[in-house]
Amino acid sequence: MSTARSVRILLLLLVLGAVAAQAWIDRASTTDWDDPLWVGIFPLNGDGSEVSERYIASLTEADFAGIADFFAREARRFGVQIEQPVRIELYPSPSRLPPVLPAGAGPLSTMWWSLRLRWYAWRMSDVTGRAPAQIRIFVLYHDPQRSPRVPHSLGLEKGLVGVVHAFADRSMRRSNEIVIAHEVMHTLGATDKYDPETNAPLFPHGYAEPERVPLHPQPRAEIMAGRRALSEGRHEMPESLDQVVVGAATAAEIRWMRLP
Repeated sequence: MSTARSVRILLLLLVLGAVAAQAWIDRASTTDWDDPLWVGIFPLNGDGSEVSERYIASLTEADFAGIADFFAREARRFGVQIEQPVRIELYPSPSRLPPVLPAGAGPLSTMWWSLRLRWYAWRMSDVTGRAPAQIRIFVLYHDPQRSPRVPHSLGLEKGLVGVVHAFADRSMRRSNEIVIAHEVMHTLGATDKYDPETNAPLFPHGYAEPERVPLHPQPRAEIMAGRRALSEGRHEMPESLDQVVVGAATAAEIRWMRLP
């Protein structure tokens, strides 16, 4: 093996080691729940439309208050003592869009995209005069008349960064909040609890009330399932975070409780 190649491999190992160490530190600091967790919302025009641009210009932090209320309400159910576990702040729009994960990306491509996204988040979240957020959520807005369906949203625990695709429509603000809260949960270590093929909630951890009799219909949805089961083969999106809860398995993943 040549000296140059050995140096490159050594540098790569050092970078990966530093990334892993930082991920461990981030994980410990964001799930000790001693202080409010600072979540920054960075809105972007995801489709280049005037509708999305106008919508972004109208946003205020009050448009995301439901997310903070959801975390406060659910944390109290699990005995978390801090009054405001999550603090939401709205930041200016970044100058460019985040990198896109290629369709059908393999492990190496996904790893490279993850590193690029974390670099992007570090650069784009550096706002003069503003303290950096612990978790960065980049929300790409789309005109629902042009895009009735949007790309899949993503949240990375390693890097504490999320990319959310949302609709630039006031009537869909509450459903946007559900998606953002779901991706914030991913950055904290929570895992999906739905079938990726059908989007159906997985029993029991994807059910808000898995011990309910009769089991169906479920009155609420589990945050990491995203839908409530109406019957064995029917499920639907909740209207707002008022109809969403954190299940025991998710609470354990984000260190709100310990499973027996």
